[in-house]
Amino acid sequence: MSFVETTKMSSKGQVVIPENIRKRLGLKTGSQFVVVGDKDVVILKSISAPSMSDFDNMVNKAREQAKKAGFKETDLKDMITLAREHK
Repeated sequence: MSFVETTKMSSKGQVVIPENIRKRLGLKTGSQFVVVGDKDVVILKSISAPSMSDFDNMVNKAREQAKKAGFKETDLKDMITLAREHK
């Protein structure tokens, strides 16, 4: 269910998210957002760091994909060295 409120932008470009929406969405001070703008539409999408279990799952999936692709640990070290040399 969507919740509609109005707000306005300050002279510094700041927008206040109405309190009842912050509460319903569990937004706290320091919450981070991706901001997308297109024509007359602005979208704020809240973002957060993954939980440790989600992070572990992502790492395991990446390892599985690397193994299927035939990458070795030495390949990764070589790629890191190469990337650092190009800076």
